[in-house]
Amino acid sequence: MKVIYKITYPNGKIYIGKDLTDTFNYFGSAENKLTEKDQKRNFKNRKEILWESNTAKDSEVNTMEVEFIKLHKSNTPK
Repeated sequence: MKVIYKITYPNGKIYIGKDLTDTFNYFGSAENKLTEKDQKRNFKNRKEILWESNTAKDSEVNTMEVEFIKLHKSNTPK
């Protein structure tokens, strides 16, 4: 299963990512320096599956990831 997911960090920031293997305990590759301070105090992250497919090609998953990043505005500092 290939998935697009959204992680919400304790500081309210979100990260949209993809996992081409649907690994349960994979929490993305967000910048450690940006999340480490918050996570040391409160490691309560929320991971939501936004989209999934058994048949999509990797290129389709890449396109969907970009669309969800734009939709959720996860590439903006706010």
